Amino acid sequence: MGLLNNAFPDNALTRTVDEAIGWGRKSSVWPMTFGIACCAIEMMAVYAATFDLDRFGAGVPRATPRQSDLIIVPGTVNAKMAVRVKRLYDQMAEPRYVIAMGACVCGGGPYVKWGYNTVKGVHKIIPVDIFVPGCPPRPEALIDGILKLREKIGRNDVFRRRQEAKEQMSAAYEA
Repeated sequence: MGLLNNAFPDNALTRTVDEAIGWGRKSSVWPMTFGIACCAIEMMAVYAATFDLDRFGAGVPRATPRQSDLIIVPGTVNAKMAVRVKRLYDQMAEPRYVIAMGACVCGGGPYVKWGYNTVKGVHKIIPVDIFVPGCPPRPEALIDGILKLREKIGRNDVFRRRQEAKEQMSAAYEA
């Protein structure tokens, strides 16, 4: 992501800074308004007052990819739409996260066998962080996916170099 990513050893200062940055990132996830098909109706319900996504810091959807760090892909992605999904993902700033919402986006859904122009999973186009299955998934399932994404964001390190990262870097240099 940057020059300082995994650049410093694991000590009390870098651990504290990483925890503060992780808390800030997971407490202010800004999703993008993007809906393709029927799952978008359930996604809109999550933004309404009944489920109140604001309590998790992800309530106000942004209208542009340059202001958002989360794209929720709800619904069927066909071949023409795949190009637009990839373009929107590329326009988002780092760090960026993806939630695949619905059976069609996760693996093709009912179109997996005979849908000739349907993408059999959005993970073939962009990297997906969280999969929320269902046809369509309930709003509670999407909230659970956002909570799991918040946990994942909180575990990311910016400055601190852990032992696993050291081992991966040494394996990459040896190869």
